[in-house]
Parts: sequence; structure tokens; C-alpha cells
Amino acid sequence: MPSVVGLLEQHELAARRRVDGLREEADRIQAELATAEQEWLEWTIARERVGAVLSAPGGSSADAVAAGRPGGAGAEVEVQASPPVAAKAQSQVPVWREGLARTALSADYQRILAALAARVRLGQGPLTCQEMAFAFGMDVVPAKVEALRSKAKRLVARGWLAEPAPGRFTLARGVSGSDGGS
Repeated sequence: MPSVVGLLEQHELAARRRVDGLREEADRIQAELATAEQEWLEWTIARERVGAVLSAPGGSSADAVAAGRPGGAGAEVEVQASPPVAAKAQSQVPVWREGLARTALSADYQRILAALAARVRLGQGPLTCQEMAFAFGMDVVPAKVEALRSKAKRLVARGWLAEPAPGRFTLARGVSGSDGGS
């Protein structure tokens, strides 16, 4: 019959082997992650360079594309000239300034401002992201709440909202009215 100390040593050895195996797996995953991040960075740079070439001044994007193809600009290739399209229209949040309309923001940001403007009109206090998610009819789950929090923080950073207490948002001073201007 094995001793208690012997059994403990066996369990300790099994745990040590598991830890070593997990460390090796973590190192492999870390190396794979570094490779994937590098590939992502290269594709991002490539997309930016293509965008720069297509929007180069002094010529249409069709000329730039045709010039870069075998046979040069004289090659008979039909290329549709079109301006580069952003991944998300109006995903940028402009810095708030006097008279800037709420319509300068995308629909999601406008929705947040409208909800907070309604709270101000009713004389109610700041709103949490959980309360916003509930008010918008969203599932109040961490992913949805964090997405709203990210948008609200971006609006705070750009001067549209204020955060008087951590996690509680209201319209910034000067931002009011139906269009977001003063």
C-alpha cells in the first residue's frame, strides 16, 4: 500500500508535468500570436499604401492603377475610378465645438446624445452604460455594455459628454438642444 507522502509526490509530479505542458503551449501560442500580429500589421500597411496610391494628387486613381500594372498606362485595361471607401462611414468622432451639429456623428453616437439630452430635459442625472443599454432595448450583457462604454468614453474625450462620476455620463457643458449645438 502506497504511503500518503508517496501519493502526494505522485500528484505533485503530475501537476508539475501539467504546468510544464501548459507553459510550452503558452509559449507556442505567444509565438503564433506574434506572427499573426506581424501579418496583420503588414496587411494594414499595405492597405494604407494602396489607399495613398489610389488617392494620389495629380492623377486619377485609374491612372495610378494602370501605371502600376504590367504594360504601364498605355495598357488596354478598364479600371473603374472610385474614391477609397472608409470601412465605416462617419466612424470618426469630431471634437465638439460651438455650433457643431449632432448630425456630424454616426447614428450610434447620436442615439447616446439623444438619450442624455432627454435626461437633461427631464431634470434627471447622469446615466450609466447599463441603463443606456436597457433604454435602447439591448441585452444588458457585458459585451453590449462595454461597447456603449467605449463610445461614451470617446464622446467624453472629444468634448461631447462629461463623466461627473466614474461610469456615469451626461452632456458636456454647452452641448444641448436637439442638434447637439448650444
